[in-house]
Amino acid sequence: MKSLHRPDLYTWSQFDPERNVDFHSLLWVRPEGNVVVDPLPLTEHDEKHLLELGGAAWIVITNSDHARASEALRAKTGARVAGPAGERAAFPLECDRWLSDGESLVPGLEILALDGSKTPGELALLLEGTTLITGDLVRAHRANSLMMLPLPKLSDPVAAKQSVARLAARTEIETVLVGDGWSMFRGGHAALVALAAG
Repeated sequence: MKSLHRPDLYTWSQFDPERNVDFHSLLWVRPEGNVVVDPLPLTEHDEKHLLELGGAAWIVITNSDHARASEALRAKTGARVAGPAGERAAFPLECDRWLSDGESLVPGLEILALDGSKTPGELALLLEGTTLITGDLVRAHRANSLMMLPLPKLSDPVAAKQSVARLAARTEIETVLVGDGWSMFRGGHAALVALAAG
């Protein structure tokens, strides 16, 4: 796995040839139990690295299209799984907890539910106030420039725009780690403001 901007954050990725971007998974290493977000299949190397770092206590799935390899990782690590409360009725796997806007899964990890994306109540996660972790709605297919999910895939473009504006109102955000594309390690708040205004 690759180290990120903080010593307790790691990522592993998979290139998607259809969109010409990388898909990403995230690991937050913490003494009370690690949190994994939207896990992709692990290579043998990355699986070994994950286990060396303590495995996973929680798997957070931001939306049903990002369930990915969650079931396999749960079987490997015994992690509990949390998903978006807005998708509870039709989620593709069993969850131990359903997450709603304003909750904290663990101390330091705030849940933000987004409206208008392709699935109801898609989750974004705010890590210790400064690092935003997104699933599908906010992405970046070009370096240093955030974008929204394409219009035809949005269930409600107006609500989606309002969701982005809510994120842009969080002035403390410095970093935006996207599920799809190029993450932004600096200037995250300004990029969200530009996206909300566009």
